[in-house]
Amino acid sequence: MNRRDVLQLLAFGGSAARAAQAPQAPQRTGGLWRSEGVTAEPEKPGTPRAGQVLAAIQPHSDDIPLFAAGTVAKLVREGCTGYLIRTTNDEKAGPGTMGETVLGNERDNYAVAKALGLKKVYDLNYRNHRLDDASRQDLRGRLIFLFRLLKVDIVVSYDPWGMYEENPDHYVTAQAVEAACWMANGRKDYPEHLDAGLKPHGVTEKYYFARGPQLVNRVVDITSVINQKIEANLVNVSQGPAGLTGSRLRTQLASKKLRLPVLGSDDDSANREYIRQIVLDADSDALRGVPSDRAAGREFGFEWAEPFHYIGPRPSRLDTYTSEHAVPLR
Repeated sequence: MNRRDVLQLLAFGGSAARAAQAPQAPQRTGGLWRSEGVTAEPEKPGTPRAGQVLAAIQPHSDDIPLFAAGTVAKLVREGCTGYLIRTTNDEKAGPGTMGETVLGNERDNYAVAKALGLKKVYDLNYRNHRLDDASRQDLRGRLIFLFRLLKVDIVVSYDPWGMYEENPDHYVTAQAVEAACWMANGRKDYPEHLDAGLKPHGVTEKYYFARGPQLVNRVVDITSVINQKIEANLVNVSQGPAGLTGSRLRTQLASKKLRLPVLGSDDDSANREYIRQIVLDADSDALRGVPSDRAAGREFGFEWAEPFHYIGPRPSRLDTYTSEHAVPLR
């Protein structure tokens, strides 16, 4: 990702079909491939996900904040214990020397985890923009270890099948996550883990986001946690939208005898409203046809929403067959 092009947000467009329909043939709409059977995931009262474990996995410190911070905060609010895993050291994105950039992004990453209510951060510290040079087996093995150690049930990460992704850190992370999700449930993959007291533990739910064309089948209501998403982006100073602050924009406009009323009269409100009104809710034409978080949930009556390709628990064919055909013994 071009770290200063903060308006390259997640694509979601066209009309969404009713929830709970079986997916039909994909259609291309608004720069996005989406399934005709889109499920709306509303906010859920109480803590229905108590006891579940979430891993938010990002190559860089601004990926989850921009694309999925609302969903992560929502899942934590519903009872998940959450962890943040960052695969690179972000050395290529931020001000100052390379060392200062690494440190700044590390601090930001911890601040993002705190803003989203996550329990702990794991930095894997592979070289930024060189993840395709690293051993994929090493990365996959480390993720398998963490999935087993933490007993991860849900992952939120980049879509391994997202199209036209130019950043190797994004697609390598996504592919490693996808493979690790099912391999972590096997007894013969890394059996030394089992000798150390860990147990096989597969991931059962995946929320995949992309910054380009994607097969979207779920839209998540993030209205009640939008302020947490704003906060997660606000603390992402080194390379996220907070690096292009509303207060700075207001000063630049003032030098041209202009102002944006929405930015208010103080730095804090200017920075927050810059993220809310421009980063998360800018006009789609300004985003090259990419609708905002607000537009993503409009057809479902959600004020703010995030779109994903969601993969959930799947019953086995045997379970399905027996539930449909089994009869009582006589």
